[in-house]
Amino acid sequence: MDNLTHSLVGALIGQTGLKHKTGLAMPALIIGANLPDVDAACLFWLGGVKHLGFRRGITHGPPAMVLLPLLLAGLLYGFDKWQEKRGKRPEGRLPVHFGWLFALAFIGCLTHPALDWLNVYGIRLLEPFSSEWFYGDTLFIIDIWLWGLMGFATWWSLRQEKRGGSWRKTGRQALAIALAYIGVNAGVTAAAESSITSSPTGTETVIASPPPLWSLEREIISGGNGLYSVDGVTLPGVPLDRCNLGELRGTDPQVAAFMFWSRTPFIEPGEDGILRLRDARFYDPRARDRFTVELPDGTCPELAPAFQD
Repeated sequence: MDNLTHSLVGALIGQTGLKHKTGLAMPALIIGANLPDVDAACLFWLGGVKHLGFRRGITHGPPAMVLLPLLLAGLLYGFDKWQEKRGKRPEGRLPVHFGWLFALAFIGCLTHPALDWLNVYGIRLLEPFSSEWFYGDTLFIIDIWLWGLMGFATWWSLRQEKRGGSWRKTGRQALAIALAYIGVNAGVTAAAESSITSSPTGTETVIASPPPLWSLEREIISGGNGLYSVDGVTLPGVPLDRCNLGELRGTDPQVAAFMFWSRTPFIEPGEDGILRLRDARFYDPRARDRFTVELPDGTCPELAPAFQD
């Protein structure tokens, strides 16, 4: 999910009352909820689409769920001591307890892979023990309805806290409603995927992809072997078993990274004569770079004459 959603979840957990367990509790929860995305730094050294094979992996796996909170708790604890030594520690801050800092950072970090699992992009939950991708197909990466619910609830809970109201109850109710909303969407996805018994390109893979806005609707992606359809419309592709992608994966790091990440890969023959490796989950004929790898001539030798026509 996007980082605003992660941050709001951390803030709402704090507003259930946990933020009073220790000083710097809210930073532990909110930063912890975003910390696994430290792997985004790979964009500085991985060019092309190689980042696709790195993101949502090692920093989202079991060891990271222990080491990242430990690191964050240590930094926050040290920051508090540093402020105290300089005489700049806020008077209203609660005493800082390292154990609680770690526990809250741990809770925040755990919410991150749980949310990332909910969309079609995927996450490697068991890295480095296994590189298997897991998919929830439940929410779009950005869900404005969750934004609205959790943003309003956080603001209202903070306002109630200032006025002496039942702010903890508001935080708990908002989280319960958010979980119910996610549960309903999970049911919609399950029903949509189970209802697909036939498709123009087959049903080897069936994905009910949530759209950006209307969260209770689903875009159905179905097919296999590089031939896919989206809501019954067949995408321009060729059978993957008639192309030498296996050989390319061993020599081209861009192709290797893309195929490692891709769930519904297909090869699009362009009008300019260039073959492009795409993914049906994120197909946009106008977007040529973000989820696209240009393939060399001869990738699909048996089909070359058809492309030239």
